[in-house]
Order: sequence, then C-alpha cells, then structure tokens
Amino acid sequence: MKVLAALYPDDRPEQHPDVPVSAARGLDLRERLADEGHELVTTSATGDGLDRELADAEVLVTTPFWPVYLDRDRIAAAGRLRLVITAGVGSDHVDVDAATAHGVTVTEVTGSNVVSVAEHNVLQILALVRNFVPAHRQAVEGQWDVAAAAQEAHDLEGKTVGLLGLGAIGARTALRLKPFDVTMLYHTRSRRSPAEEATLGVRYARLDHLVRTCDVVCVAMPLTAQSSTLFDADRLATMKRGAWLVNTARGAIADAEAVREACASGQLGGYAGDTWYPQPAPADHPWRAMPRHAMTIHYSGMTVEAQERIVDGVREILDAHLTGQPVPDDYVVAAPTD
Repeated sequence: MKVLAALYPDDRPEQHPDVPVSAARGLDLRERLADEGHELVTTSATGDGLDRELADAEVLVTTPFWPVYLDRDRIAAAGRLRLVITAGVGSDHVDVDAATAHGVTVTEVTGSNVVSVAEHNVLQILALVRNFVPAHRQAVEGQWDVAAAAQEAHDLEGKTVGLLGLGAIGARTALRLKPFDVTMLYHTRSRRSPAEEATLGVRYARLDHLVRTCDVVCVAMPLTAQSSTLFDADRLATMKRGAWLVNTARGAIADAEAVREACASGQLGGYAGDTWYPQPAPADHPWRAMPRHAMTIHYSGMTVEAQERIVDGVREILDAHLTGQPVPDDYVVAAPTD
C-alpha cells in the first residue's frame, strides 16, 4: 500500500532543526509503515507531478494549509485511492460527493485546532481594534507618531461583537471574549439552548441584523455553497462604517476584491484572518497590499500543541485503516455507503 503525504515544500528537517522530526518527515509514519510492508511517499508537487503520485496511492494525507485540491477529475484518475486524511480541520478542498462515489472515505482530525484558532481570533480582533499593525510598523521603521497610531485605536470593551458560527471554535472564542465586557451576538443554523447562551454570554441574532449592528464580525463557520463569498460588496456595504471583520474560517467566504475595496474606502475599519483563497496565496493576492489589514499566513491552527494533536489523530485514523477497523466516527467527514 502506498501512502502519499502532500506536505509543505520546505517540510524538511535540515531546514527546521528545531522542529520535531515527526512534523518534518511525513508525521513520523515512514518507519511505522515500512515495518508493515507499506510505502510512504512525501511530495510538494502540484499539477502533473502530484497526479502521477496519486495514481497508485491508496491513502492521501493533505493539510488545510497547503491543500491538495481534489476535484472530481482528480479523484476519478486516482483509481486506487480509498482514504483521504486532512491533517487538521476543514476538508472543503475535497469534492466529498465525488470522493464517496468513488469509494473514498474523507476524514480530518476533528478538534485539533479549536483552542489555537479561538485564541488567534481574539488576537486578530485586538490587533484590528487597537490598530496594532501600524503602531508596530512605526516601531520597526524608526518612527514615533503617537497621534497617527492612536487616532484609529479603540477599546474593545463596550463594543458589539458578532460571531458567525458557534461550533467548537466559535464557542471557545466567545468564552475568551467574555471577560472583555463586550456584547456578543451570534448566528448559526442551529441555535444554542438558553443555558448554553447564558454560559457563553451570547444572544442569537438574524444574519442581516448581526452584520448591520456589530462593531466586530468574526467568521467561524465552514465553507459551503451557502457561505461562499458571503461577504461580497453588497453585504460589506450593510456593515457599520468602520466595522472590523475577522475571518479565520476560509478565505473564500469573503470576496477578495470587495474586501480590498472596503478597506481602501474605510467602509471596513480593517480585515484580519489567516485563511486565503487559493492557498498558498499568490504574491499578487489583493489582500497582501491592501490598507487596514492584519492578515497572517494560514498558521492559526498549527501551534506546536495543535501539531501534536494532529499527529496523534492522523496516526489513529491511519492505524484504523491499516488494521481494517472503522475510523472513529468523530474523524469521518464522509464515507461511501454500502
């Protein structure tokens, strides 16, 4: 059996001597697989090179940070593929319907990034509201213009924060924001119970009302057909002028050019997140050079602790597959039906 691990092009221990070998060498799976007569192949190839490796692979390990975009044609050409493991959370880079139709189970390491992304949400909300990036840039560039930095710096206390999605990450974000004495609204398809709302300090709101009234909107929902380009030019225009938008969910939830224009005009007070579309983001992506942003590369869910959780989850999924056991249900995104 061939396991194909599609990793970062610089995922080599000689370049990262301080990174655990398990993270740099295909999740430390090579010897484990070899002992059982299997083969691990790591690749950073794209296009034809990736397709050649996929042609005879039974298992694909990919990541949300450097994703293999598995569309219908690519899945059909990978005739031996039976299992896709997303080493992280978020499998929207996989055409799940096509995968299951071809007998492929799609899995991910559920919960591995919850704490990490929730903390990053709070970090980026504060970075925008406190106008951190321009002030930091002054420190780096040898400037000292307090008025310029302070004129767009605000207290978070007293603001209204809207959470789009209140799953594991959204709920953890709410708990971390609660001590800041903010008003928190949320919108999700499945409303939480009154007891849960009280614990998290949130109140339910319709989507349009939340977007229209909040000072900060934080996106914590999956990418679906309904959420794709949810924040287009029309919706951005309904936000309070100068409101801040944070999106660590998926870059494609926001229209890239519309966000750039809203930041340039001041309709958005700022935009932050770590997810882009496509990924890796090209050098000329409009978000790289737009004003009022606090973007990072897609690393919020890849803290050292999160990586350890991801490695453990990938091993558990793969071990189940190798031994013919069912993959634990909480890891399964979709599976073929008998």
